[in-house]
Amino acid sequence: MNFRERKPCRRSLTLLVCLVGSACSVVAQTDWPTYGGDLAGTRYSSLRQIDTTNVSKLARAWTYHMTAASPSAQSTFREGNEVPGRQVAGDRPRSANPFARALRRTSEVTPLVVDDVMYITTAFGRVAALHPETGRDIWTYEVQGGSPSTRGLAYWPGDKQQPPSLLFGTSTGKLIALSAKTGTPISTFGDAGIVDIKAGALDGLKDSFFDLSSPPIIYKDLVITGAHVQESPSRGALGDTRAWDVHTGKLIWTFHSVPRPGEPGSETWSGNDWKNRSGTNVWGLFTIDAERGILYMPFGEPTTDYWGGDRPGANLYGTTLVAVDAGTGKLKWYFQGVHHDTWDYDFGAPPVLFDISKNGVRIPAVAELAKNGLLFVLNRLTGEPIFGVEERPVPVDDALPGDKAWPTQPFPLKPPPLARNSFTREDLASVTPELQAFCQKLFDSVPNGLHSGKPFTHYSTDPSVIFPSSIGGGNWNPPSYDPNLGYLFVNTQDFGSLNKMVKNENGTYSRTDYNGINRFWNPDQRLPCNQPPWGRLFAINVSTGDIAWQSTLGITDSLPPGKQQTGRPNLGGSVATAGGLVFIGATDDSRFRAFDSKTGKELWATKLEAGAHSAPMTYMGKNGKQYVVITATGGGFLGDTTNADTMIAFALP
Repeated sequence: MNFRERKPCRRSLTLLVCLVGSACSVVAQTDWPTYGGDLAGTRYSSLRQIDTTNVSKLARAWTYHMTAASPSAQSTFREGNEVPGRQVAGDRPRSANPFARALRRTSEVTPLVVDDVMYITTAFGRVAALHPETGRDIWTYEVQGGSPSTRGLAYWPGDKQQPPSLLFGTSTGKLIALSAKTGTPISTFGDAGIVDIKAGALDGLKDSFFDLSSPPIIYKDLVITGAHVQESPSRGALGDTRAWDVHTGKLIWTFHSVPRPGEPGSETWSGNDWKNRSGTNVWGLFTIDAERGILYMPFGEPTTDYWGGDRPGANLYGTTLVAVDAGTGKLKWYFQGVHHDTWDYDFGAPPVLFDISKNGVRIPAVAELAKNGLLFVLNRLTGEPIFGVEERPVPVDDALPGDKAWPTQPFPLKPPPLARNSFTREDLASVTPELQAFCQKLFDSVPNGLHSGKPFTHYSTDPSVIFPSSIGGGNWNPPSYDPNLGYLFVNTQDFGSLNKMVKNENGTYSRTDYNGINRFWNPDQRLPCNQPPWGRLFAINVSTGDIAWQSTLGITDSLPPGKQQTGRPNLGGSVATAGGLVFIGATDDSRFRAFDSKTGKELWATKLEAGAHSAPMTYMGKNGKQYVVITATGGGFLGDTTNADTMIAFALP
């Protein structure tokens, strides 16, 4: 079937095809119906009104303040633009919900736009439907006793039994279904629109932490959820992936993230080490090959994060990309990116699906970025590496007492590492004399210098510098993919951890700061102690595995002119468009940028109220304007001191 770019009034047809048809990475769409733009997670838009020739003219169209809400903690439905407590175009809200404000979490939400309605979650306890041309409320829903998922929600187009619905998780482990039209709970879903999915994950440990920080994904009439669970201690809530009936909330299937005895992968655990094991969870984003009915699940590491003495073995499915039948949860294949992970090098980013041509053969592929900065490109039907993967020896002598380190780790032959993964004293920053002196003093503060070295150097009882840091070279950052160029756009950071391990009374080990510092930088000036660049944006040619280009991502305003082009630590992702552009926020310098997708040249940048640690999206308004939207609230793991509550839309004048 051929698709052409549609006028706004015809967007629903393409939406349905994107949700239940093929991967639709090249389907023209004016909406943004799911977190990744399509189920394949390509984050690509065929819109081209904004392009390389006019992007420099982009201007702020409206600003939405997430704190604005009615004082009551009740679901509300309001038609039209006359909504108390909401202003646009940069005005501050007149009122805010104190209950929601107390629950504030940094927002990383990517909005959805379907049939000229925008849907968002906020860090202030609310879900809202907005007019996408103005940012004004249509309705709002107050989440009782918690906050909705940090990164957003999922849209289901409905059927004869049930109207179009929104589904999202909460900080208290609930899965909620709302009417997309009214914002009222779907009465037939669970208990008056709510399913307590935390209850089934506690495995008898009732006080364990369980959260849903990322949106679920929809496949046909199933809503599929991951889990946000603890990082220590070892025993706690399960990180299983589960699928629920979208009509009733009934549990349909469960995939055990830590295999039970007799299940594939159980041989990588000893005795009862698997039992009540927490972690090993999809806390990031799923993708689906809808044509083939395959779900791709990027799992994080098992608990605890930095010591594995009570879990010898490779520990499947820790830090593993797993493919299952989306309708049944039955295993198809898996690829483990880190064996016996004790670095917190999760697979957190959404797997991106695309087809490549190699030696004249068309190969269905999936790319997964680990937090260690390695990008694995695999055959998405078999899990076989397309450009080769080599098991290489890694340090084992520096492992913690009682922990048996795995002797090798997988390295892709292509592309090369996209983030720094080793460090020596010769790599100390010399950006300014003051920074150089600070970093040298810090490195030499223990005899023979801080513990550091090759890739997969372990956290130690000696103060240690580890690259990438526990935040990662990459994180949950969603890449984007341009099918016309065959380029995958990936942002990373070159940023290290500075920690030491201490022994607990029970014989386990925990990570702690060193001299009050937990990142390898000058915390007062927020300047890393390694040589720049500190943040980069890459274009990977997926047909060859080579780097097509790389650009510095971010500036350091506090440095003297001429030294500011350092790149910056970043969390968040990108969107690619047919206008030849890659849009990205992510950096802690509070900028939103556009790059030329062919060359990597920065074409436009604008200052925001705070760091945009989120992934942007784009859509066509019913007024014929293309908008690009980014959430900018600052805060988070990068420790931004600037905080805001804003979501901002840009368009051409």
